[in-house]
Amino acid sequence: MKSALTFDIEEYFHAEAFAGGLNPEEWPSLPSRVNASTQRLLDLLDRNRVRATFFVLGWVAEREPALVREIASLGHEVACHGHGHRMITRLTRRELADDVVRAKATIEDVIGRPVHGYRAPTFSIVQETLWSLDVLAEAGFRWDSSIFPIVHDRYGIPDAPRFPHRRATSGGEIIEFPPSTIEVMGRRLPVAGGGYFRLLPYRMTRWALRRITEGEGQPAMVYLHPWELDPEQPRLAAGAFAQVRHRINMHKTEARLARLIDEFEFAPAGEVLASAGLLPVGEPR
Repeated sequence: MKSALTFDIEEYFHAEAFAGGLNPEEWPSLPSRVNASTQRLLDLLDRNRVRATFFVLGWVAEREPALVREIASLGHEVACHGHGHRMITRLTRRELADDVVRAKATIEDVIGRPVHGYRAPTFSIVQETLWSLDVLAEAGFRWDSSIFPIVHDRYGIPDAPRFPHRRATSGGEIIEFPPSTIEVMGRRLPVAGGGYFRLLPYRMTRWALRRITEGEGQPAMVYLHPWELDPEQPRLAAGAFAQVRHRINMHKTEARLARLIDEFEFAPAGEVLASAGLLPVGEPR
């Protein structure tokens, strides 16, 4: 059972923890770290002969086209993370359409091939923004990984399906590949991504993935950001809780990821969906 290994390619200052105190007009003046931290990911994957999905922010693709081309040239799947890293809950339908069309076109121009997958910033497809799936399908996306089936203060649809499934939209069918959760005593718990990957002891992440892949016979979805491998990143103003959530155990991320890809089988999300019969086999990355 191969699971999906995915990375959201964005700068450290794009994290939602800093959205309240940092204006996007300030982003270009901040030190860039995305190239170096993404190179660490690429080197780790190359050493272990693992391919993954990279959800690239259009803002990054405009400024680091060589990096995005390198990701594609190494055989990884390139997908879209939107353009300006704005949560869909703060956008109108027209604003989202403009954002994803711009990002998709930018990334496709850089890599020279179609982009089929999308992930919303901060998993912001929630019950109130399910209309965004119509926008994604109309823009030409084949699959999405934005609906987190949990209760959370920023995102989540608690009763959404936990595993890959089809969804009908006004623009045609779209496949949803949710971030991984497990059910314990009737409650859904998030695992295998972002802050959860850094907060939980590694043995719990390993147990959860084995339960999903071996016990339930389903592919897991692992996600991380390059800034989570970069404990030397500059500190930005944010509340105490946001700082802890952003930085906790960041110095352990790379070693934990290395263990994970040594102990489990991974592939790009599009290939996992094709293996499950949800996308055509051989779909261009």
